[in-house]
Amino acid sequence: MLVHSADAPSQRLTFLDGLRTSSTSVFNMVLIGTYMGIGALAHDYGFSLLWAMLSTLLLWAAPGQVILITALGGGAAYVEVALAVGLSSVRLLPMVVALLPLIRAGETRDRDLLLPAHFTAASMWVEALRLLPTLPRPGRAAFCNGLGVGFMLFAQGGTLAGFYLAASLPPLLSAALLFLTPVTFLVSTVRGARLLGDKLALGFGLVVGPLLGWAQIGLDLMWTGIIAGTAAYALHRLRGALR
Repeated sequence: MLVHSADAPSQRLTFLDGLRTSSTSVFNMVLIGTYMGIGALAHDYGFSLLWAMLSTLLLWAAPGQVILITALGGGAAYVEVALAVGLSSVRLLPMVVALLPLIRAGETRDRDLLLPAHFTAASMWVEALRLLPTLPRPGRAAFCNGLGVGFMLFAQGGTLAGFYLAASLPPLLSAALLFLTPVTFLVSTVRGARLLGDKLALGFGLVVGPLLGWAQIGLDLMWTGIIAGTAAYALHRLRGALR
């Protein structure tokens, strides 16, 4: 139960609430499966287990880690690898921008937001948006830290298992495991879409994205967001004006 005193919530208990919530979330199974694929991929490219687990801890983004491992393993220049990983991680910025205002309280220091910002990924972001409104603001940063640490532990467990199972995991299964995160994120986002604009944006995105990918348009994910989001916003405003 996420019950706290609204006046002086215990940071430690709130952190433990976040940790406990991560253990019962559907995302922990998704993270284990996804990072089994990451661990197997790192093993196949000749990286050590320590390197793989550090990349999970420091980068904390499975798509970025796939780019990092395959690019470095393929002999790409460090500058090119850094640019590619950085561009892939830009997608996390809107999540951070949407989440931090929910966490910040009047007495929250900027340094208290560093860990929640680092832990912000599809798993933590979806669960935090769902649960933070039920918590008093002074405890939200601690809750997000507990949530992030819990998910990180499951991811590291998956990395460890995948690294040692790499020899027995077929390539198709490794690819399927890596696909778990985007599918779960999509399903969770669909379930959380309540406003008309959200539903329209999701629907347009599911149509526009594959079309741009089929047409081999560069930066297709960015253009999908711009086109689908703008169209959804315009129709939402038009509907409001007509009403």
